[in-house]
Amino acid sequence: MKLPIPCVTLITDRRLCQGLSLAEAVARAVAGGVNVVQLREKDLAAAQLVPLADRLRAITEGKALLIVNGRLDVALLCAADGVHLPERGPSVAATRRLAGDGFIIGRSVHSVEEAMKAQDEGADYVQVGAIFATRSHPGLRAAGPALLRSVAARVTIPIVAVGGITAENVGQVMRAGARGAAVISAILDSPSPTSSGRRLAEAMVEAAAASARRTSA
Repeated sequence: MKLPIPCVTLITDRRLCQGLSLAEAVARAVAGGVNVVQLREKDLAAAQLVPLADRLRAITEGKALLIVNGRLDVALLCAADGVHLPERGPSVAATRRLAGDGFIIGRSVHSVEEAMKAQDEGADYVQVGAIFATRSHPGLRAAGPALLRSVAARVTIPIVAVGGITAENVGQVMRAGARGAAVISAILDSPSPTSSGRRLAEAMVEAAAASARRTSA
């Protein structure tokens, strides 16, 4: 199993859902074009996280991939498509031994060196950021698209950009070498997750097509 390209990833945060339940917000975002949902509710215990993961699995089944952030046990229990590891989390190799082949494993990285290490360990993708200033990590310095260009020059696995990405600036990250983007507030903190997801997906597809034309020219 592989990430869809371009990868339109919604990272969850149930506190931003504008009066909707997280499940309803995710369903609307998927209807708008989100093709990967990353369940990231770090404050929930497994007893709360597992039923939520099961609900999102039912919503995404056949429509989008479901990736669980940091919890391989939950990912396996809900038959998710993969797990996303923090930069300082378990090794990709150890996770692969437990999860098996065909299970998507990604890792957050903030440098070229960490991206190369993740690829060497067998990661299926790296999530690189923060590219722009973001409310979810207010103390993290924005690296800008230059980091994406540096990573893209050294790894061959897909790069998913994260951090302050919107439909208006996603073209910059796609032109810098990203194969997708992960967002939170750009979709969840909006009046319509469907419309916001669609705008982001359309902007990514347009940027990816333009990059392909430039490459073939």
